[in-house]
Amino acid sequence: MPRQRVDFLARGLPGQPAPRFSQPNKQNDHKLIAASANTLEAEGQLFSTMELARLLHGGDIGIGTLDALEEAADLLCRSYPKTPSPVLKFRVKKRLKPIMDLLGKHITIDQHRKLLVVAGWMTALLGCVHYDMQEREEAETARQIAHHMAKEANEPDLLAWTYEMAAWFALVENRYEALIEAADIGLQIKNTGSVGVQLHLQKAKGYARLADSREVQHALSDAAAILTKLPPSEHPDHHFVFDHSKWMHFVATVYIWLGDDRKAEEHATEVINGHLRPDGTSRAPMRTAGARLSLATIHARGGDLEGAIDFAKSAYEFDTKPMSDLLSRGKDLDRLLHNRYGNHSLVTEFCEYLTAIPAK
Repeated sequence: MPRQRVDFLARGLPGQPAPRFSQPNKQNDHKLIAASANTLEAEGQLFSTMELARLLHGGDIGIGTLDALEEAADLLCRSYPKTPSPVLKFRVKKRLKPIMDLLGKHITIDQHRKLLVVAGWMTALLGCVHYDMQEREEAETARQIAHHMAKEANEPDLLAWTYEMAAWFALVENRYEALIEAADIGLQIKNTGSVGVQLHLQKAKGYARLADSREVQHALSDAAAILTKLPPSEHPDHHFVFDHSKWMHFVATVYIWLGDDRKAEEHATEVINGHLRPDGTSRAPMRTAGARLSLATIHARGGDLEGAIDFAKSAYEFDTKPMSDLLSRGKDLDRLLHNRYGNHSLVTEFCEYLTAIPAK
């Protein structure tokens, strides 16, 4: 793929300047849970219908039941970005129980396969939620169960996503060679679609952590080649869908780890401004949080300790779950601050702040 196309995807439309640098909005985004209510509420209404409840608890797979279950799984996956982890974990586990019960009933082979796929996607989602909550053993167990279901159902997309999850876990745990290995296995299963883009970008992150800029560019080129063929997503909020707006978010992080602060700042600022609502809140809080951490790192490297900490704290002030990778990046910033500014009172204060986040 020509290098020019990679740069186009990385920078945005040619001829348009990067968004102007803006200070973070420190006000908590109390509208985020409400923003997720549409999908979570719709899923609840779907499951509360008398007919579906009767079919599920009666062990009868009637016409429309499988379609309703697939829709429920999609709605739960779309609720992931803005729903607090404990709320989503409870809902997913509650939905999985009757589905697992149905798998033990006398059903057709086709019905069994479709139920496995639905249960597999829900279990994969549950694994992501567990990991967000620092429940790593439970997350890996869920990932392995989803992996088993995907293999039994012969569902390559789900199977490849279970390897993407393994790559994500390895990234947060600083196991970069394992990340690349997991991503490569996933790409052997499926090198197209959303999961193909995501796996290549995970590789880019792994190589960025290893300071291998050449392999980073290769991975970004491969990801971009797939991304250009993807149509706009009907539901970009779906956790297992890679929409085009995620590109800036991922590439900003890659450039931060490569030490290219100029490109990282351009991308991070565009992420923030691109998701900004008129009232100052964010349409994509977790992407905005990641972008703010990128800007915090840039300020720290540039000698602006106060600005760095302001941006960093603003990354954790959304009324949603603190994702594991955000906490991991916060620890990276904490090490940078200690190395550059020593025992400055602001550094100590941020360290204490960061330590208290998982208990919130």
